[in-house]
This record gives sequence, structure tokens and C-alpha cells, in this order.
Amino acid sequence: MTSPATNPTTSPTTSPTTVDATTIAGLVERIEKLEAESEIRRLQTRYMFLCDTPIPEYGVRNDGDRIDLIMDLYAEDAVWEGVGEYYDGQFGRAEGAAAIREHFDRFWGQKQDPALLLNAHYLTSEQIHVDGDEATGQWIHIQPWLFSDGKSLLRSSRLNNAFRKVDGAWKITRTRTENVFVAPLTAGWASDYPSASVLMRAT
Repeated sequence: MTSPATNPTTSPTTSPTTVDATTIAGLVERIEKLEAESEIRRLQTRYMFLCDTPIPEYGVRNDGDRIDLIMDLYAEDAVWEGVGEYYDGQFGRAEGAAAIREHFDRFWGQKQDPALLLNAHYLTSEQIHVDGDEATGQWIHIQPWLFSDGKSLLRSSRLNNAFRKVDGAWKITRTRTENVFVAPLTAGWASDYPSASVLMRAT
């Protein structure tokens, strides 16, 4: 009869739960990449969320507040640009946080006639590629637009964006967008829509 101390299947220095340093390092790397993908996804979707009209972020008093919240998502040296035969001339290229703010000021800071009543962003076809503290992401987004004169359209764009970890937090370093299509929508396609969003209001 063999005692547990001399059982040939049991080693005094090895247990079934022992994990070597290489395995631990690999697991840490995988977890960090998953966390980075999650944070980048949250960052990109928050940008789209803040661009919606009416804005769902409750308590935003005006478009100046909206722009402040959007700029919190960007690195100081970021670039925002429209590319391709349709967006290159329409949007151009803004380099640095100050220029990007001016770009948003031109869109929201001036009274539009007809006024924009509805604009909602839907993201799809996601690809996120993380390489340490740098990352890129590609999406397609589609958005309906509705104006106060009754005109409306459906716009779709591709995004090729870049991100960097700055002081422990991910920031957008590049927004690059290219048109997929713009299509008119039939008048009256949206029969009911709110003038303001209360979804995020505390109850």
C-alpha cells in the first residue's frame, strides 16, 4: 500500500493550480486588450451619443455645453477630417483641439435655417485594433436627419478613427470620415419625435 507522501502521481513541489509567469503575463495582456476595446467602444459611442439631436445627455443647457463634453473625448493633438470626393470639400481637415472646437462651433454655434429637429447616429460593422497604448477603429454609421421645413435625408459614412491612452484614459486622436451615401427621405416618414430628450433625467 502506498502512502500519500510517496504517491508517484503527486509531486511535493507542484500543484494542479500552479501557473507559470508566462501564462500569467499572457492572460494580463489579453485582459488589458479587452478592457481597451471596451473603453474605446464606449468612447466612440459616447461621441455619437453627444452628437444626437435632441441630445440625450440630460442637463446640457446649450450646444456650447455639448461641444465641451465632446472635446473632453479628444487628445490635444487630435485631427478631425472628412475625406473622399464628397466629404473633403464639405468638412476639410482640422488639426489640434482648438481647430476641432472651431469645426464644431461652425456646425452648432450658428442658427440653422431650417433648424435641425432630429439627428440620430447608429453604429455598426465595428473593428477595433489595439496595439499597446495606441489603437484604431473602423465603423459604418447611419443617421436620419429631419429639418423644420419638412425636408429629411438619410446619410451613411465610414469611420477610420485612432485612439491613444493619455494619463491612463483613452482619448480620440483622429476622426476620419468618408461618405457612403446620402439619400432623401419621404416627407412625413417620422410622425412623432420629441423636442427634447428626458431619457437620462434622474428620477
